[in-house]
Amino acid sequence: MADETRQPEVGDAAAATAAGGVEEAPAPAPATTAGGEPAPEAAATPPAASDAVVAELMRQRDDYYDRFLRKAAELENYRKRVERERRELADLAAVDLLTDLLPIVDDLERALAADAGPDAVDAYRKGVELIHKHMLELLGRRGVTPIEAVGKPFDPRYHQAVLHEPSATHRDGEVIAELRRGYMLGSRLLRPALVKVAKA
Repeated sequence: MADETRQPEVGDAAAATAAGGVEEAPAPAPATTAGGEPAPEAAATPPAASDAVVAELMRQRDDYYDRFLRKAAELENYRKRVERERRELADLAAVDLLTDLLPIVDDLERALAADAGPDAVDAYRKGVELIHKHMLELLGRRGVTPIEAVGKPFDPRYHQAVLHEPSATHRDGEVIAELRRGYMLGSRLLRPALVKVAKA
């Protein structure tokens, strides 16, 4: 019989290695620094936040939210208080004004209740003059003053011209007639005077 080719066996390879025929790959040398010192190992990954830190953050969150709710409630209460005080001041001002108006109403009622006799016209006129006087006194106590217009140069800040009339006896732009009196409230214009103005 012909000789069969013999296949190498694993045991033969191990024997060859033991005999020095095949060398094993050397193990990698440990990493060192430039000074020959062993290199430090890579920093470990920081651990997750502990339960105590999470609890503290949640406590702070709840505290800030509670403060926010308190400040919002305080602001709403302040707004309501200011609105209430504003209404009360307006009511007091209205009561004060109405109280001052009542005597004028009384004068009107007395004038209407007077007997219409031969001298009724004079009596009514005197009554109207008295009521007018009381009304002007009331306005004066409230800081309301009439605007002087007739004989003054036309001033668009205080006068509203509704008529222009040629006149040889007046200066151009002079107010020659007042159709409706204007009033000031302190330094503020309450309403302008309606006037007739001369033109050359």
